[in-house]
Amino acid sequence: MRRYALVFIVLLSCTCSKTSLETTIPDCIRQKINTLEKENVRNPPAKVYQYTYQNQTVYYIPSYCCDVFSELYDSNCTLICYPDGGITGRGDGRCTDFFDLRKDEKLIWEDLRKE
Repeated sequence: MRRYALVFIVLLSCTCSKTSLETTIPDCIRQKINTLEKENVRNPPAKVYQYTYQNQTVYYIPSYCCDVFSELYDSNCTLICYPDGGITGRGDGRCTDFFDLRKDEKLIWEDLRKE
């Protein structure tokens, strides 16, 4: 009987190839990741983080250079704000509390390609 239980557990684990985190990434965020994968390699590498901010799940894409804005999206890919970057480095001023109030950080994607 134990042998059948072990076989069942192995089969079950094989059919669940995606992690729970992978299955919870909204399609629109996956599309943004696909777009980043088609762009030139960035230095520092492109990343996408997931946070809880203002009682919602949000996705933060850090700036990759100089005066470029970072981006903060909700789970429908609606742009919430540009938290940092730009000429002043302070973003667009619409979510100045993001870095203080964000929590539950998860790196959900990082470009591992090398230049």
